[in-house]
Amino acid sequence: MTVRDKLYIGGSWVTPSNPELLDILSPHDQSVLGRVAQAAPADVDAAVAAAREAFDHGPWPRTTPEERQEIIRRYDALRTARADEVAAAISVENGSAGWFTKVGQPFLTRQVNAYLKAAEEFGWEEVIEPSDPSVAFDTIVRREAIGVVAAVIPWNSPFSAATAKLVPALLAGNTVVLKVSPENSLSMMLLADLWHEAGLPAGVLSILPADRETSEYLVSHPDVDKIAFTGSTRAGRRIASIAGEHLKRVSLELGGKSAALILEDADLDAAVQGLRFGSLANNGEACILQTRILVPRERYEEVVAALKDMVESLKVGDPSAPDTFIGPMIRPDQQQRVIDYINIGIAEGARLVTGGPHVPQGLEKGNYVTPTLFADVDNSMRIAQEEIFGPVLAVIAYDDEDDAVRIANDSEYGLSGGIWSADPERALAVARKLRTGTITLNGSPISFDGPFGGYKASGLGREYGKVGLTGYIEHKSITRLRQP
Repeated sequence: MTVRDKLYIGGSWVTPSNPELLDILSPHDQSVLGRVAQAAPADVDAAVAAAREAFDHGPWPRTTPEERQEIIRRYDALRTARADEVAAAISVENGSAGWFTKVGQPFLTRQVNAYLKAAEEFGWEEVIEPSDPSVAFDTIVRREAIGVVAAVIPWNSPFSAATAKLVPALLAGNTVVLKVSPENSLSMMLLADLWHEAGLPAGVLSILPADRETSEYLVSHPDVDKIAFTGSTRAGRRIASIAGEHLKRVSLELGGKSAALILEDADLDAAVQGLRFGSLANNGEACILQTRILVPRERYEEVVAALKDMVESLKVGDPSAPDTFIGPMIRPDQQQRVIDYINIGIAEGARLVTGGPHVPQGLEKGNYVTPTLFADVDNSMRIAQEEIFGPVLAVIAYDDEDDAVRIANDSEYGLSGGIWSADPERALAVARKLRTGTITLNGSPISFDGPFGGYKASGLGREYGKVGLTGYIEHKSITRLRQP
């Protein structure tokens, strides 16, 4: 059993203000994986003070972009060298299947490289010539760090969420206090080890496992300049209200209830196998998953049958087993939440094609649910409108292409989506009609070079690439008289 009784504050391992350690339980069988210190408000004060001092008086914001990029490269090389250890740590703690956490490791490098490319090409300082040649001045535009960033991430994909915030914030010269979920305490202490070894200056980074109350204390802290949050829409609304009250910069990556549009000319085998990953990866615990499957009426039963076969083929079990596709939910309350939604779908009158509210046989000790497929779903049903965050799919019929677009857009969310068609140009034309932030065509992966984020209640701002880097800078304009 691993014991981590120190907190990573300002680049040092520090005794926490509260000596009580939290037991980290296995989602697979409820055994104790380890015991880890948790941050309290006094620890937040220490972390923010270190970050404030490092930003106001330390070297980090005053280093060159190239020097900061080198630290980031060093971090990713260290993580890559320990990729198997990182994948295993996430899997055992989160319940994510081993195939998912292993596949995710090179994607973390792609995330980092996209940010590095953006930083290398970024105009950190540039001269803009006047649009009116008779004007006797030009403008120097500087792009500078915002200050102290409070980054708050969820439990479902911790290394990816941390990378999406830490890398651009640090590349821009900010200092960061990263608040992580208690459930991820073990793997996030490993993250702290890697960043520490990479050689960040003192004060630049703190990583604090903490509960929601301490998280709110952090984002409300008067010395925090920017809040970067990934999590539920409900929590995002609360954070937005805090940011508005204090006029803090804020970016929010929130929930989703995304649609996959299978057009009538789609390759059904390819679409169904693509949705195996696009709708059910990470045990269904991902905001980007396409859990509403929109199907033309003339192919409806054919698609439902194919989806049924796919869902029933998925091995549910120990996330460390090589043939497991779906592991347990992270906590018992999340398990119960998913089971409750399955019962809601039945009560709403949706057709239960496969699965159901029962726990898979032999897995009663863990937080397991049975992957579930509903058909004859109306888009007004709760299982079609609310984010379940588990392996539950809803198949919805549509009449024609315009009806499919209407149904896809009939959601308070707008985070992602997918389109399947034999005609790439047609798929692109449909994509242009969807009110959602990220769309994949025929199973293409999400790009880390383009912006990622949501419309409507799925958030504010964007992550990844150049646009994501821009979210961590301030623009300064300096006008000067032109030399004769």
